[in-house]
Amino acid sequence: MDNATLYTHVRPAGGASTSVLVRNGRFEAVDGAVPDSVPRVDGGGALLLPGLIDAHAHLDKTMYGMPWYRNEVGPRLIDKIENERVEKRRLGIDPYRQSARQIVMSVADGTSHIRSHVDVDTDIGVAAIEGVMRARDQYRDQIDVQIVAFPQSGLLIRPGTLELMEQALRLGADVVGGLDPAGMDRDPKGHLDAIFALADKHGKPIDIHLHEAGELGAFSMQMTIDRVLALGMQGKVTLSHSFCLGMPDAQAVQGLVDGLLEAGVHIMTTGSASRPVPNVARLHAAGVIVCTGNDGMRDTWGPYGKPDMLERTMLVGLRNNFRRDDELALALHVATYGNARVMDLADYGLAPGCHADFVLVDAETVAEAIVSRPVRKLVVKRGQVVARDGRALAEAP
Repeated sequence: MDNATLYTHVRPAGGASTSVLVRNGRFEAVDGAVPDSVPRVDGGGALLLPGLIDAHAHLDKTMYGMPWYRNEVGPRLIDKIENERVEKRRLGIDPYRQSARQIVMSVADGTSHIRSHVDVDTDIGVAAIEGVMRARDQYRDQIDVQIVAFPQSGLLIRPGTLELMEQALRLGADVVGGLDPAGMDRDPKGHLDAIFALADKHGKPIDIHLHEAGELGAFSMQMTIDRVLALGMQGKVTLSHSFCLGMPDAQAVQGLVDGLLEAGVHIMTTGSASRPVPNVARLHAAGVIVCTGNDGMRDTWGPYGKPDMLERTMLVGLRNNFRRDDELALALHVATYGNARVMDLADYGLAPGCHADFVLVDAETVAEAIVSRPVRKLVVKRGQVVARDGRALAEAP
């Protein structure tokens, strides 16, 4: 039995102790006795979870490994955007180096896939796209990275950005990004026209940052829903943050939820502590696919964050007042199977035939793993060990 390993005394998703067979990078059903020639790894009763997924990152921006950044940035979104554009050059935030550092840290904490929004603007052109692509290629055996071409500084208000987005997609970006069609570009129809045209031309999905709150956000969300239905792009669009779903008008929110479900539009929430946020349980019960991610971490926007998706799961649980074990299990479902659905990952999970991407954690239950966040005992990517005892085997620059 070539390229096979039997993991014994493991508990998939917190179930009974069992053995799991991995062969040629995939899970395989254990039918009868496994030959003695197959190597064994004793899991010691550890919890076995599917590879964790970060469905919303900004790999090109982290300042991990760099000197501490003294943050004195203004409170508005535009303050943070304009400050970052200046500080990138002044501080020497190299997209390749910094994304590689975050990738290695993510692997150590059990992440198997990342979707990263990467800046495209008229100051840096596509340099950040090229840098993150270099890191993605270097660590392709340890983790899979999807790249979103992201017009952080605006799309239509900065002439030339649309052409750079086109260039980024030709280079190999996987997803078309957007940002606050009304609040940033002040032209929601023009913004949606542009990004949906790019998606259609290149056959790519869309992921839009929608920070717009209240009725303005609801307006942009409804315009997006209408566009998806008109163009038959159900299941291809994600709205990230979507703070408008946290507004107090319950009837208006329900109308949006119904529209999201009809259009198959996904919602990404980080469980932000600073804004009204989508209600994860409500969306899940309605059938809307919800995903999550770490967003920016240790950057010019803020000092917080580490690339640990169990920590992010805990933060989503806290923000949604999840206390019961089944509620915490839902939070982890969002960070694994929900993220996999949004990223359209084939053969994800713990069933026979799925890619053998998994993490072993010393915890009694899923809930304990989330709240305790122990050092990851073992991380496996397509059947190969990529991290052990909290340390990735690959090195960062």
